[in-house]
Amino acid sequence: MLVDRLRDSLYRVITTPRGDAFAPIRIQKDLARRLNMTLGSPLCSRDEAAKRREAARRLHDLRSGHGDATSKTAPAREAAPVMVYFEKDRNARELGRIEELLAAKGIAFTKLDVRGDEVTLDFVMREAKCKDDDLPIVFVAGTAIGSFAAVVAADVSGELERRVYGSPPA
Repeated sequence: MLVDRLRDSLYRVITTPRGDAFAPIRIQKDLARRLNMTLGSPLCSRDEAAKRREAARRLHDLRSGHGDATSKTAPAREAAPVMVYFEKDRNARELGRIEELLAAKGIAFTKLDVRGDEVTLDFVMREAKCKDDDLPIVFVAGTAIGSFAAVVAADVSGELERRVYGSPPA
């Protein structure tokens, strides 16, 4: 390209040591080099221009989604652990509804029966600020979401997904 040859020629003129012994030339070349750097080095060698074009092409490919196979797959977001604490034979219908909601959202969860486990039951009631009649209770990463109604409200507001998967990537 003609523009690349012109850039390369001007770059060689301002970077060559020839003529530096004569002060008026040396000062003018120094000012030209400083101006070139200030403007983002528009004058450059052919190799540098080729590297810049290749980098611009790769950036365009990445932005448009035409990159290589490794860049096409978005990194999978890791889900926070979701625990459903329940007591056997208590509010089984609500437990089923919670299971359906989480399964429909594709959220993996673990069910823990707290019947006979006073320490866990005490923890659940203290953290969720509820009574044992309110079970089942959903926790995401150790933070209580609440009963079925609270899980539905968190799902509608988008809070459930934010808590499980974190903030969406930008």
